[in-house]
Parts: sequence; structure tokens; C-alpha cells
Amino acid sequence: MIIGIDIGSTTTKAVSLEDGRVIKKINTRAEDAITSASGAFGKIILENGIRMTDIKRIMITGAGATKIEGELFGIPTEKVNEITAIGIGGMYLSGQDNIIIANIGTGTAIIEAQRDRIIHLGGSGVGGGTILGLAKKLLSLSDFKDIMKLARDGNLDPVDLLLEDIMVTDFSFLGKKSTASNFGKMLDTARNEDIALGIINMVFQVIGMISVFAARSRNIDRVIVTGSGSHNPLGQKILADITRLHSIAFEYPEDAEYTTAVGAGLYANGNQ
Repeated sequence: MIIGIDIGSTTTKAVSLEDGRVIKKINTRAEDAITSASGAFGKIILENGIRMTDIKRIMITGAGATKIEGELFGIPTEKVNEITAIGIGGMYLSGQDNIIIANIGTGTAIIEAQRDRIIHLGGSGVGGGTILGLAKKLLSLSDFKDIMKLARDGNLDPVDLLLEDIMVTDFSFLGKKSTASNFGKMLDTARNEDIALGIINMVFQVIGMISVFAARSRNIDRVIVTGSGSHNPLGQKILADITRLHSIAFEYPEDAEYTTAVGAGLYANGNQ
């Protein structure tokens, strides 16, 4: 058995794999990399009845992987480049081997993945961390569930400047309801609900557009969305609007938030 652990800046995820198949998965939080990795390892062992003697190796990746050296609980560890792990995990979970991946975590990484190569095309510092940071300052909210609950009742009209606000006719292929400037209107009457939705809309519009540009540059008509931000229902709706405008589809594999941990674990088996 192989354990794959993705030590992120806010959340650590772990998966167990046997014969190249994902068996169990968990996630946890902690203040530092060693505590986080140890906690994730212990949790997946205890909650799933895994015996220590069954584990051959622990594959670690993510922002905190550099803090761990040597063995973890007497089991050898091996570091996997995070971009490589995302690429391998994205191909495995999507069942495709010529893809563009938008991995949404604290920030966003855009990756091209093929069987014979995995390339980091770029990305953005805009991601889940942006939502949390702006909500903390603008709304005094620090819990993602509270932000999402507020945003569900939001309206973008008092927050975003739309094309219909500045133009009489449509512009190019964009409709009058397309965004001209995120937070470009920001009326005094905007409610907290509207601001919360505006934050999420801005983040996912940025992610969506850099993904479109990446896909078009490689003549690919779809983007695989992975990472913790992949299961955001409002984000998915925003990306669906971008699909209607730009004809680039966004797909969400099952267990997409575990992509990097899965890729790290599969790397041990040479499933690249």
C-alpha cells in the first residue's frame, strides 16, 4: 500500500492506494507541515483500519513537503513535485491524457498534462485564499461556509460594472450582462450578500479566463477543474457562464479535491 499526502497551505489531504487504485481518502487541518502530515497519516490509518506493516512508502507533495525529511513513523517518505502530482492525479481522475488542469487551492495553477509530459503553464495568485482574505476584511467573515451562505442571496448589479452600464449595444460576442469591471460599480446600497457574491464572482471569472486562454493556446476545448475550489457550486455556475461565451467546457472529476494527493501516490507506482 502507498499513502499519498498533499500538504497544502491551509488543508492537508491524504489517500491510500493499492495496485494503482484509490482506496481511502481524508483531509485535515493543522498549523504546521509536520503536525498536518502526521495528523493526516494518523487519521487515514485509524479511521480505515490500515495496518502500518501494509504501508510500503509515503509520498508527500504540496507547499509543506519540504519541511519533512526522512521517515514518518518509521516509514520511508519520498517527495513528489507538486505540478507533476497534479498532472498525474488529473489524468487519473478524469480518465483523459491530453488535458488542461485548473487546480484551485489558495491560489490557482494551470497545467498541461499528457502521458509523456506535464508542463506548468502558469496560474494566478487568485484562488480560495483571495476569497477568504477579502471576506475577512470586507465582511468580517473567516469561515468559508459562512461566506458561501451569504453569497447565495447576493446580487451582482450593485457591485459589478456591466457592459450595459456603459454601452448601448453589445460588444463583440459579449452580451450586455457581461462584466466590464469587477467591483467597478460598488454602490453604497450594496449589501454584504452582494459583496460576498462579488468576491466569488471575481475570483472564478479570473480563473475561468486564464483557463480559457491556456486551453485555446493548446487547441484543447475543455479544462479539468481540480483542488479544493473545484466543488464550489457558485464557482461552477460562474464557469458555466464562461463556457457559454467561450465554448471551453469545464469538467469536475469525482474526488477532484484529492487530485494532488492521488498524483503523489500514483507517482510511486510509475503511473505517469
